[in-house]
Amino acid sequence: MATPTRRRRTGSTRRPAARPRRRTARRRTRKAATGRAIPAVLVLATVIAAIRTHPVTTGILAALALAVAVLVLLARAGRIRLPLLRTTARTDLTHSIAAYQHMTGTQFEHAIADLARRDPAVRSATVAGGANDRALDVLVQLADGRRIAVQCKRYAPSNRVGAPVIYAVNGTYRAYHRCDQALIVTTSAFTQDAQRANAELDHPLRLVDGRALGRWVSGGRPPWTT
Repeated sequence: MATPTRRRRTGSTRRPAARPRRRTARRRTRKAATGRAIPAVLVLATVIAAIRTHPVTTGILAALALAVAVLVLLARAGRIRLPLLRTTARTDLTHSIAAYQHMTGTQFEHAIADLARRDPAVRSATVAGGANDRALDVLVQLADGRRIAVQCKRYAPSNRVGAPVIYAVNGTYRAYHRCDQALIVTTSAFTQDAQRANAELDHPLRLVDGRALGRWVSGGRPPWTT
Protein backbone atom coordinates (compact mmCIF):
# COMPACT_ATOMS: atom_id res chain seq x y z
CA MET A 1 0.00 0.00 0.00
CA ALA A 2 1.54 3.25 -1.08
CA THR A 3 2.18 5.89 1.54
CA PRO A 4 0.47 9.16 0.64
CA THR A 5 2.93 12.03 -0.01
CA ARG A 6 2.66 15.13 2.17
CA ARG A 7 2.12 18.31 0.36
CA ARG A 8 4.32 21.23 1.34
CA ARG A 9 2.57 24.37 2.26
CA THR A 10 3.17 26.96 -0.38
CA GLY A 11 1.69 29.83 1.58
CA SER A 12 3.83 32.97 1.72
CA THR A 13 5.82 33.53 4.91
CA ARG A 14 5.42 36.85 6.59
CA ARG A 15 8.53 38.94 7.13
CA PRO A 16 8.82 41.22 10.10
CA ALA A 17 7.75 44.69 9.15
CA ALA A 18 10.67 47.10 8.73
CA ARG A 19 10.76 50.14 10.94
CA PRO A 20 9.68 53.20 8.98
CA ARG A 21 12.56 55.38 7.89
CA ARG A 22 10.70 58.58 8.58
CA ARG A 23 10.35 57.81 12.26
CA THR A 24 14.08 57.04 12.50
CA ALA A 25 15.00 60.29 10.76
CA ARG A 26 12.71 62.27 13.05
CA ARG A 27 14.21 60.66 16.12
CA ARG A 28 17.72 61.50 14.94
CA THR A 29 16.71 65.10 14.26
CA ARG A 30 15.17 65.39 17.72
CA LYS A 31 18.26 63.93 19.36
CA ALA A 32 20.53 66.33 17.44
CA ALA A 33 18.36 69.31 18.36
CA THR A 34 18.31 68.24 21.98
CA GLY A 35 22.08 67.80 21.95
CA ARG A 36 22.52 71.35 20.71
CA ALA A 37 19.90 72.87 23.00
CA ILE A 38 21.26 71.43 26.25
CA PRO A 39 24.72 73.11 26.02
CA ALA A 40 23.07 76.39 24.98
CA VAL A 41 20.75 76.27 27.99
CA LEU A 42 23.65 75.47 30.31
CA VAL A 43 25.71 78.37 28.94
CA LEU A 44 22.76 80.75 29.26
CA ALA A 45 22.11 79.62 32.83
CA THR A 46 25.79 80.09 33.69
CA VAL A 47 25.79 83.61 32.23
CA ILE A 48 22.64 84.57 34.15
CA ALA A 49 24.09 83.20 37.39
CA ALA A 50 27.34 85.11 36.80
CA ILE A 51 25.46 88.34 36.15
CA ARG A 52 23.49 87.96 39.38
CA THR A 53 26.55 87.03 41.43
CA HIS A 54 29.15 89.36 39.88
CA PRO A 55 27.33 92.02 37.84
CA VAL A 56 30.29 94.44 37.65
CA THR A 57 32.85 91.84 36.60
CA THR A 58 30.49 90.34 34.05
CA GLY A 59 29.80 93.78 32.58
CA ILE A 60 33.53 94.51 32.23
CA LEU A 61 34.18 91.18 30.53
CA ALA A 62 31.28 91.73 28.14
CA ALA A 63 32.61 95.20 27.25
CA LEU A 64 36.09 93.79 26.61
CA ALA A 65 34.70 91.04 24.39
CA LEU A 66 32.72 93.59 22.41
CA ALA A 67 35.79 95.81 22.03
CA VAL A 68 37.89 92.89 20.78
CA ALA A 69 35.19 91.95 18.25
CA VAL A 70 35.06 95.54 16.95
CA LEU A 71 38.87 95.69 16.63
CA VAL A 72 38.96 92.44 14.68
CA LEU A 73 36.25 93.65 12.30
CA LEU A 74 38.09 96.95 11.72
CA ALA A 75 41.37 95.10 11.13
CA ARG A 76 39.77 92.79 8.58
CA ALA A 77 38.29 95.80 6.81
CA GLY A 78 41.80 97.30 6.58
CA ARG A 79 41.00 100.40 8.67
CA ILE A 80 43.44 99.56 11.46
CA ARG A 81 46.43 97.29 11.89
CA LEU A 82 46.79 94.93 14.79
CA PRO A 83 50.22 93.64 15.91
CA LEU A 84 48.85 90.10 16.10
CA LEU A 85 47.91 90.21 12.41
CA ARG A 86 51.32 91.32 11.15
CA THR A 87 52.58 87.78 10.74
CA THR A 88 49.63 86.84 8.53
CA ALA A 89 50.07 89.98 6.43
CA ARG A 90 53.76 89.24 5.92
CA THR A 91 52.93 85.69 4.89
CA ASP A 92 50.38 86.92 2.35
CA LEU A 93 52.90 89.39 0.91
CA THR A 94 55.51 86.66 0.67
CA HIS A 95 53.16 84.38 -1.24
CA SER A 96 52.20 87.22 -3.60
CA ILE A 97 55.81 88.04 -4.43
CA ALA A 98 56.70 84.37 -4.85
CA ALA A 99 53.93 83.97 -7.44
CA TYR A 100 55.35 86.84 -9.48
CA GLN A 101 58.91 85.62 -9.19
CA HIS A 102 57.96 82.33 -10.83
CA MET A 103 56.69 84.15 -13.92
CA THR A 104 58.61 84.92 -17.06
CA GLY A 105 59.36 88.52 -17.90
CA THR A 106 56.49 88.69 -20.39
CA GLN A 107 54.08 87.06 -17.96
CA PHE A 108 55.08 89.58 -15.32
CA GLU A 109 54.34 92.48 -17.68
CA HIS A 110 50.87 91.11 -18.45
CA ALA A 111 50.26 90.53 -14.73
CA ILE A 112 51.10 94.16 -13.95
CA ALA A 113 48.80 95.32 -16.76
CA ASP A 114 45.97 93.18 -15.32
CA LEU A 115 46.69 94.58 -11.86
CA ALA A 116 46.47 98.14 -13.21
CA ARG A 117 43.08 97.45 -14.81
CA ARG A 118 41.61 96.75 -11.38
CA ASP A 119 41.67 100.48 -10.69
CA PRO A 120 38.39 102.08 -11.83
CA ALA A 121 40.37 105.21 -12.75
CA VAL A 122 42.32 103.28 -15.42
CA ARG A 123 40.96 103.56 -18.93
CA SER A 124 43.43 101.09 -20.46
CA ALA A 125 46.65 99.23 -19.64
CA THR A 126 48.59 97.96 -22.65
CA VAL A 127 51.69 95.78 -22.68
CA ALA A 128 54.26 97.52 -24.86
CA GLY A 129 57.43 95.64 -23.96
CA GLY A 130 59.74 94.31 -26.63
CA ALA A 131 63.23 94.49 -28.05
CA ASN A 132 63.04 98.27 -28.62
CA ASP A 133 60.61 99.24 -25.89
CA ARG A 134 62.85 102.08 -24.67
CA ALA A 135 62.17 101.44 -20.99
CA LEU A 136 58.41 101.08 -21.43
CA ASP A 137 56.79 97.73 -20.64
CA VAL A 138 53.21 98.75 -19.79
CA LEU A 139 51.41 101.93 -20.83
CA VAL A 140 48.63 102.93 -18.44
CA GLN A 141 46.12 105.57 -19.50
CA LEU A 142 43.92 107.08 -16.81
CA ALA A 143 40.40 108.38 -17.24
CA ASP A 144 41.59 111.93 -16.49
CA GLY A 145 43.92 111.80 -19.51
CA ARG A 146 47.22 111.10 -17.76
CA ARG A 147 49.64 108.59 -19.24
CA ILE A 148 51.77 106.40 -16.96
CA ALA A 149 54.89 104.61 -18.19
CA VAL A 150 55.63 101.39 -16.29
CA GLN A 151 58.94 99.56 -16.36
CA CYS A 152 58.70 95.96 -15.04
CA LYS A 153 61.68 94.20 -13.47
CA ARG A 154 61.01 90.61 -12.39
CA TYR A 155 64.17 90.04 -10.39
CA ALA A 156 65.21 87.51 -7.79
CA PRO A 157 65.48 88.85 -4.22
CA SER A 158 69.28 88.93 -4.46
CA ASN A 159 69.23 90.96 -7.69
CA ARG A 160 68.32 94.58 -7.00
CA VAL A 161 67.42 97.30 -9.47
CA GLY A 162 70.33 99.69 -9.95
CA ALA A 163 70.73 103.34 -10.89
CA PRO A 164 71.11 102.72 -14.67
CA VAL A 165 67.46 101.66 -14.82
CA ILE A 166 66.46 104.94 -13.15
CA TYR A 167 68.37 106.95 -15.73
CA ALA A 168 66.97 104.92 -18.66
CA VAL A 169 63.34 105.36 -17.61
CA ASN A 170 63.79 109.02 -16.75
CA GLY A 171 65.34 109.72 -20.14
CA THR A 172 62.49 108.31 -22.22
CA TYR A 173 59.13 108.42 -20.46
CA ARG A 174 58.51 112.11 -21.19
CA ALA A 175 60.51 112.94 -24.29
CA TYR A 176 59.86 109.70 -26.20
CA HIS A 177 56.70 108.13 -24.78
CA ARG A 178 55.01 111.44 -23.87
CA CYS A 179 53.93 110.21 -20.47
CA ASP A 180 53.11 112.34 -17.45
CA GLN A 181 54.52 109.96 -14.90
CA ALA A 182 56.72 106.87 -14.70
CA LEU A 183 57.10 104.06 -12.23
CA ILE A 184 59.34 101.04 -11.91
CA VAL A 185 57.83 97.85 -10.50
CA THR A 186 60.07 95.05 -9.28
CA THR A 187 59.72 91.83 -7.33
CA SER A 188 63.01 92.62 -5.63
CA ALA A 189 64.27 95.94 -4.25
CA PHE A 190 66.27 99.00 -5.28
CA THR A 191 69.91 99.65 -4.50
CA GLN A 192 70.92 102.67 -2.47
CA ASP A 193 72.48 104.19 -5.61
CA ALA A 194 69.15 103.81 -7.42
CA GLN A 195 67.26 105.46 -4.59
CA ARG A 196 69.81 108.26 -4.39
CA ALA A 197 69.71 108.82 -8.15
CA ASN A 198 65.92 108.93 -8.11
CA ALA A 199 65.86 111.44 -5.24
CA GLU A 200 68.11 113.78 -7.21
CA LEU A 201 65.74 113.95 -10.20
CA ASP A 202 63.58 117.02 -10.72
CA HIS A 203 60.57 114.73 -11.03
CA PRO A 204 61.36 111.51 -9.09
CA LEU A 205 59.93 108.26 -10.41
CA ARG A 206 57.60 106.06 -8.40
CA LEU A 207 59.64 103.08 -7.17
CA VAL A 208 57.55 100.00 -6.33
CA ASP A 209 59.61 97.28 -4.65
CA GLY A 210 58.49 93.78 -3.73
CA ARG A 211 56.77 94.75 -0.48
CA ALA A 212 54.94 97.68 -2.09
CA LEU A 213 53.89 95.37 -4.92
CA GLY A 214 52.53 92.88 -2.38
CA ARG A 215 50.44 95.60 -0.73
CA TRP A 216 49.15 96.69 -4.14
CA VAL A 217 48.16 93.11 -4.98
CA SER A 218 46.43 92.76 -1.61
CA GLY A 219 44.10 95.66 -2.37
CA GLY A 220 46.27 98.69 -1.63
CA ARG A 221 46.22 101.90 -3.60
CA PRO A 222 47.82 101.95 -7.05
CA PRO A 223 51.19 103.76 -7.17
CA TRP A 224 49.83 106.66 -9.24
CA THR A 225 47.37 107.63 -6.48
CA THR A 226 49.82 107.77 -3.56
